Amino acid sequence: MGLITPNPPPVDPATFMDTPYLDRIKALSRHWVDYGAGLPKYIMFIYIAKMLVFAVVGVLLATLPSGLDPLDPGEWFYEPIAWQKLVIWTMFVEAVGIGGAWGPLCGHFKPMTGGAAYWLRPGTIRMPPWPDRVPMTKGDERTPLDVALYAGFLAALLVALVLPGSSDPDMDALLGANEGLVLVAPVIVAIALLVIVGLRDKTIFLAARGEQWMPALIFFAFFPFIDMIVAAKLLIVLVWFGAGISKVNRHFENVIPPMVSNTPWNPFKSIKRLHYADFPDDLRPSKGAKRLSHIGGAVGELIPPWILLFSQNPTVTAIAAVFMICYHAFITSTFPLAVPLEWNLMFMFITGFLFLGFPNYDGYGLADMDPVLLAVTVVGLLVFPILGELRPDLVSFLPSLRQYSGNWATSMWATAPGAEAKFDEGLVKPARMQTVQLSEMFDPETARVTLHQYLAWRSMHSQGRGLNSVMLEHLGDDIDVYDIREGEISCNAIIGWNFGDGHLHNPRLIEAIQKRCHFEPGEFVVVFAESEPVGNGRQQYLVIDAAVGIVERGSWAVKSAIAEQPWLPNGPIPLEVSWTMPGYERAGRGQPAPAGT
Repeated sequence: MGLITPNPPPVDPATFMDTPYLDRIKALSRHWVDYGAGLPKYIMFIYIAKMLVFAVVGVLLATLPSGLDPLDPGEWFYEPIAWQKLVIWTMFVEAVGIGGAWGPLCGHFKPMTGGAAYWLRPGTIRMPPWPDRVPMTKGDERTPLDVALYAGFLAALLVALVLPGSSDPDMDALLGANEGLVLVAPVIVAIALLVIVGLRDKTIFLAARGEQWMPALIFFAFFPFIDMIVAAKLLIVLVWFGAGISKVNRHFENVIPPMVSNTPWNPFKSIKRLHYADFPDDLRPSKGAKRLSHIGGAVGELIPPWILLFSQNPTVTAIAAVFMICYHAFITSTFPLAVPLEWNLMFMFITGFLFLGFPNYDGYGLADMDPVLLAVTVVGLLVFPILGELRPDLVSFLPSLRQYSGNWATSMWATAPGAEAKFDEGLVKPARMQTVQLSEMFDPETARVTLHQYLAWRSMHSQGRGLNSVMLEHLGDDIDVYDIREGEISCNAIIGWNFGDGHLHNPRLIEAIQKRCHFEPGEFVVVFAESEPVGNGRQQYLVIDAAVGIVERGSWAVKSAIAEQPWLPNGPIPLEVSWTMPGYERAGRGQPAPAGT
């Protein structure tokens, strides 16, 4: 991988689409092993520069309004108001759409930013979580009111950032001289507006990482100082633990190899190939990759966090804190496709601030928290993770705390030849579909190869084999001529953000698209798969013909998916069809008709 030049797949873009679909996946998944996305390294430097700007601006906002010296970390690192403002700043950056899910690794090419460009624009699609249950949330079109509410939420966060803090008597008695805490009023306004905005459009709530930062805002606004610190420790520990628990599955071992393959600082193909059973013929995870996933990944988030929460020993606490900081540093260095770089950087700071600056043995342990608040906090933080493990169809994988578990709701889209243009013709959105973005940057042939790389990446995960299998069964030979797209990437161009949550491109989004684009039967076909409920062993799927609705329901066994190669050399994995729409038969969509016919 060069600084300026990419490492493109070893295929001829001009004839790439003449190759059978599964052969394309085979070539690109093998290429991913050695080169990952194959992007030139300057792309990574853009991400690094963005992360540095995030850190610098965050430190300035956390210090200057309170009269702290940003160039003297010893003065501000353990100031509670600096921590609070860095949390608020992180939430603001995410809510604007310039944190995670930004840039070319996420399918934002030209422009690189979605987020606020969509959410400040009336007429774009919004995704209410419970439109049939929550009054005044029905509909899927963003209104001027939605724009005003979202802008008000951002403004409340900015007010909390730029104003100096107010003194807190409890904290003064414990710490002596300090710069106070953030003003409560704008924080309460931000909480209220985020709830309202989130009920109108769950995309913004998830983008703001509301499942993690909104509890922190609640602690800032309503908890006494010691309780606020201990509750924040509980929050970060449960985020780690939830992620660790979710990785104890058969999916996660398929996450590590393609993630390591995309690491830009590792040029050694031999090391990358060690993560696969037998490159190039067997791209299932090697024994070493499985050990890394279960020991380094899952165990790393299951044991050290609890040591930090309960340790009364300074040395043990310091070792566990350093481990978790290094853990986040490693994740950052791999540039995972959702690129949550700022989130990981913030977690590194929080680890040092909470557990080293306010350790348990100095009066900031669980026993020092008000027992009623402790019970309420624990219950509140556990509701969605537990529900999400048992009923993933009801809860996004983000509030479920299943980051990087490999067990995700996903989708795959297929449009008949020429039909993809209807997305740009019918939808209000500031960015065109990725095919057009990349065609304007390069050419249409290169655009198709690039978008297939995301499909190859997905096929290296368990659910990718299932999605491809259902699509193969449904499209038959037409799969070679349809335009196949990774649902998450297409979703990014349509609603402005996605962080791996398939619930954002579920049947409700397809309905909203169809209302505007008017696809003919068979022109736009989607396979949507839900996450596996804990211990269930199967993933449920839907087949959606946008013009008709849901036309098939079924499931596949997870063990069948992980046993296969990305390119399904043995054909589709076994599927269990539970329902098919009576009389439905997909309209055949072969090669487009010659011009003039």
